Amino acid sequence: MDLITPGLGLVFWTVITFLFLLFILRKFAWKPILGAVSDREEGIKKALASAEDARKEMENLQADNERILKEARAEREAMLKEAREMKNKMIADAKEEAQEQASKMIEQAQAAIDSEKKAAMAELKNHVAGLSMEIAEKVVKTELANKDKQLELVESMLGEATLN
Repeated sequence: MDLITPGLGLVFWTVITFLFLLFILRKFAWKPILGAVSDREEGIKKALASAEDARKEMENLQADNERILKEARAEREAMLKEAREMKNKMIADAKEEAQEQASKMIEQAQAAIDSEKKAAMAELKNHVAGLSMEIAEKVVKTELANKDKQLELVESMLGEATLN
């Protein structure tokens, strides 16, 4: 029964041993353990702060990425709009130039037609004049072949000349 009910000496030496062990632990182990725990706690706080900073940085980067994407989309739209406007302007310029060239060609053709028409009219007049001269020559030859007709023609011309 000695083991179930400890004696006063055993309790005394157990308390002394406990206090001695407590003193040694406090002197040599407690401070390093508390320091390690404190360092560990500080490390965890720093890691949490770093993680929070990283999260904020990621949010900022994501916001920057969204802003950059929006700017890129806007720039792309502006470039496409400018390209469309340039294409439309080029088409309009080409149409205008083609219209001007067509007008010039029409004017040149009209001038050529007028020139050809005038040349044809002059040639026709010359031809008609030549034919008229030939006809008049033949008529005069036949009229002047007979002496009586020559005298009659001279008298009628003199009569007309005095009347005019």
